[in-house]
Amino acid sequence: MTEPVVIAARRTPIGRDGGGLREYTVDELAAPVLRAALDDAGVDTVDDVVLGNVFGPGGNPARVAALRAGLGVGVPGVTVDRQCASGLAAIAQAAAAVRAGEGEAYLAGGVESASTAPQRAWRADPPTPYSRAPFAPPEFGDPDMGPAADLVAAEAGISRERQDAFAARSHARAVAARSEGRFDRELVPVGGIAADERPRSGFTVERLARFRPAFTDGGTATAANSCGVNDGAAAVLVVSERLRARLGVPGLRLVASATRACDPARLGLGAVPAMRDVLGSVPDVVEFNEAFAGQTLACIDAVGIDEPAVSPDGGAIALGHPWGASGAVLVVRLFSRLVCQGMGSTGLAALSAGGGVGVATMWTVVR
Repeated sequence: MTEPVVIAARRTPIGRDGGGLREYTVDELAAPVLRAALDDAGVDTVDDVVLGNVFGPGGNPARVAALRAGLGVGVPGVTVDRQCASGLAAIAQAAAAVRAGEGEAYLAGGVESASTAPQRAWRADPPTPYSRAPFAPPEFGDPDMGPAADLVAAEAGISRERQDAFAARSHARAVAARSEGRFDRELVPVGGIAADERPRSGFTVERLARFRPAFTDGGTATAANSCGVNDGAAAVLVVSERLRARLGVPGLRLVASATRACDPARLGLGAVPAMRDVLGSVPDVVEFNEAFAGQTLACIDAVGIDEPAVSPDGGAIALGHPWGASGAVLVVRLFSRLVCQGMGSTGLAALSAGGGVGVATMWTVVR
């Protein structure tokens, strides 16, 4: 009866860096989705709030967001940084607390505001601006995401043409899902922004082929077959099976969870060992964070997932990649398709992160 189950899942629209959500801080983005997830389930309070965040201001944004959401001064909060996997890691951490019997209800997810993130610099003489912390010590290799994605795609033999076709399909699927209202039930409008800003219609393979390599000479990753820099938040309510049964609501039960790692120089492959640990059979829905088309294809090829099965309503290439929130967005999408829309009974959510870390989770519907 302490098995963890997600019974509510919400997210903000995903905005472009400097776009419609540019004035909202991380706690201002997270608070409305925390409140909406709690209200959806009709639950009065939670034992804790666990939020992933990468480039935020510090000061424990999870606690600040919990207070802003009106959860009460007695609800604490903890902020998790596992880079791009932070949102999914936060959900796994909340699920582990439920399974251990520490509490019965947790709000978990992630948030990122690239638009309001602080500028960072090393303490050096003279001062040296730097946009990110190291993912690994220099002797391990510490490439930026783009060059690492080019390396992974090249070693896996993923062609530029295949990457462009994957990206075009992601945009087409997201545009169709948005126009058909398949995102409406999961979205919490913020400041008049009620729809994802990034998906583009008319992104054909022929159009994508015109883009030049964005990161390395002769590389295959471009601005069009890679994710964007984005703002957004997502949260789910994780409860015990005991509480779910008492409420009499359907949900997503966590079947398996794994966090694993690989060579930091090939950081985009971090999800591969994690997925291998949780995959028992082919799930009905696969939500894999599409940081880069080549990196995504290399990962799913490695574990035998068919390309068309990934991100049926489009992924991060089309929707955007609000770093700390993206892993939680995957679970929100699974909840929408499996629980709300009845599009299957099992799902996989997985992604890779800086430093060569990967998180994967398997879920099944309970009613």
